[in-house]
Amino acid sequence: MEVKVDVLSEDVDFTQNGDWSTIHSRDPKGTNSNLKVMFEDVIAEPPSVRSFDRVWLGSHALFEVSRLWCYRFLSLLLAVPMSLAAGVLFAMLSCLHIWVIMPCLQLLHIYMHWIKAVWASILNIFISPFFSSVGKCCGQIRVHLTEGGGSRCSDCG
Repeated sequence: MEVKVDVLSEDVDFTQNGDWSTIHSRDPKGTNSNLKVMFEDVIAEPPSVRSFDRVWLGSHALFEVSRLWCYRFLSLLLAVPMSLAAGVLFAMLSCLHIWVIMPCLQLLHIYMHWIKAVWASILNIFISPFFSSVGKCCGQIRVHLTEGGGSRCSDCG
């Protein structure tokens, strides 16, 4: 099955061309690679403790069948409503981003330019010279450490 969407005309064309790659590869980017759970990942018997072979084979078959059919049943109930909800949510987020958030950010960018210029002037006029002076004053301080806890000061006891 192939889905063709013409962006300009907004037509959706479902055609059968014999290419079933989209049916077989439903997670091409590996988004849900952590969900590849097999029977051996969940239930494992060590060599020292083993059930009957028929019990092992039956539980393996029951696990696989119940996992498959429960998933199919739940996806039958939830796939269409969740797809609709996700589509509406992403459409709303896209619309908000395009028509509200980005224009507001652009307005802030335009109007904050003068604040940037004023802040740079304040930094250059007041703050930068102050810290430069403090740095030059404190730059001449030397600390000497001596071994043995002795003091180099003659007035210190």
